[in-house]
Amino acid sequence: MNPDAFGYKHVLSLTEEVGRFTEEVKKQMVSRNRDAPEGGFDAIIQAAVCKEQIGWRPDASHLLIFTSDAKTHVALDGRLAGIVQPNDGRCHLNSDNMYSKSTTMDYPSLALITEKMSENNINLIFAVTNPVVALYQNYSELIPGTTVGTLSNDSGNVIQLILKAYKKIRSKVELELQGVPEELSLSFNATCLNGEVIPGFKSCSGLKIGDTVSFSVEARARGCPSKKKKTFIIKPVGFKDALSITVTFECDCKCQAKAQPDSPKCSNGNGTFECGICLCHPGRLGPHCECAEGDYNPMAQDRCSGPAGSGGPQSAICSGRGDCVCGQCVCHSSDFGKVWGKLCECDDFNCLRYKGELCSGHGVCNCGFCQCAPDWQGENCNCSRRTDTCMSSLGLLCSGRGQCVCGACECTQPGAYGATCDKCPTCPDACTMKKECVECKHFKRGKLIEDKTCSRICKDEIVLVDELELHDTNAVNCTYKDENDCVERFQYYEDASGKSILFVVKEPDCPKGPDILVVLLSVAGAILFLGLAALLIWKLLVTIHDRREFAKFEEERARAKWETVSERTLK
Repeated sequence: MNPDAFGYKHVLSLTEEVGRFTEEVKKQMVSRNRDAPEGGFDAIIQAAVCKEQIGWRPDASHLLIFTSDAKTHVALDGRLAGIVQPNDGRCHLNSDNMYSKSTTMDYPSLALITEKMSENNINLIFAVTNPVVALYQNYSELIPGTTVGTLSNDSGNVIQLILKAYKKIRSKVELELQGVPEELSLSFNATCLNGEVIPGFKSCSGLKIGDTVSFSVEARARGCPSKKKKTFIIKPVGFKDALSITVTFECDCKCQAKAQPDSPKCSNGNGTFECGICLCHPGRLGPHCECAEGDYNPMAQDRCSGPAGSGGPQSAICSGRGDCVCGQCVCHSSDFGKVWGKLCECDDFNCLRYKGELCSGHGVCNCGFCQCAPDWQGENCNCSRRTDTCMSSLGLLCSGRGQCVCGACECTQPGAYGATCDKCPTCPDACTMKKECVECKHFKRGKLIEDKTCSRICKDEIVLVDELELHDTNAVNCTYKDENDCVERFQYYEDASGKSILFVVKEPDCPKGPDILVVLLSVAGAILFLGLAALLIWKLLVTIHDRREFAKFEEERARAKWETVSERTLK
């Protein structure tokens, strides 16, 4: 191995001296692996846990920016070099501020990174180049409080990227859990800006300074731990503030301490009276321990069988899973689980299964029916009640194009598809969708006003402007004609926090009315022109007709032969 190579080197602690920081960066010699993936996750862990060397302040907001243009190694990749020791998540900087476990300890897992980011209240920002954005986007979905930004090839946009990521982080509140006992099931409800309760959701986005949101949590016990008192923590991602909750499991009934051994209420002392019932001594049976196991009464056998149905035979004694003793069923033990009931009709193993698991692993079987955990429902508890898995990147349930059913989106908008119905080539574009919001929020008209759904559907902020300016490359300029035949212009824009803003031009472009004088003069001129044209045409036709008649007259006169006669002859 090259002696100058390193896995992680701490060069400069946090400082306000920008010039020194720039100088140190310029002096660095870059180290790399022989294979394409990098060891950047080692650096993330060391930067998070080596608090004294880095200089993290305890009460400040902690941002960790990870820049890269390549993939990165994760847990188990160390096997390629014969390294099998898991990463312990501790600080391992030597006297030279070098990471000393590169050749002896495996790369960290995503779970370990999540744990250390949470422990040290750090928000992680992946600033990566375009070819690997999709990979780190997948990582960010598994590490709460993480954002991803596209870094330009010359890294010239790193400041804007950090500012944008910081705004996005601070505009969202997401709760995380630490140390929740396995025997405890928690379900959350979020009440965000619009006052609507979102079941199964533990985050709110699009927030500004001064906004208030609330969360409610319901806890249910799924079992009884050996240690009855346990503590867990609920805290917002990236913040130091936390709520510590101590839970005491009540697994025993208080009435057990008041048990009466050999109570006269149990057939003259044949049992212990505890919590309102008799616990019979060995060899005694019955509600009040009034029977002995050796007693036999044919009439008592009937009490161990269910009623005959529709003239058919009587059901099996104790459902075929127990013995009738003194008119009472004593259920057999089973390797599959517990059998109980008056007629041994109940058990905890004959319920619907899903993927081979009883009640899908999300509930308990109780007498043939699944009792589901709080976040699950359905006959076999395979239907999730959570809705956060249906939220789109814009914070809309199924992108507003479908319904969340069992934790997955069912798209109802024709042409919509995708995990959150976010893809829809045939759906109305942004201009068509936001046009109705401009109409109802700014002009107080339109179908959303008539349906009284404007405030629920349109969460956009309206900003009036004289002229539209390009606020971002992702901004969309839109135009449409309103009911008055005026052209309305607006711009649809989403800021770094995901908040939707509509910039609406104050004065619409409306067509001007006709000029009456111009119309009258035009009509009069048209009439005069048509009249003169008619006279000219009439004159032309008359002239042509006269010339034809004159020519005909001349022609006839030329053909005529006249004879000279005397006056006498005429007489």
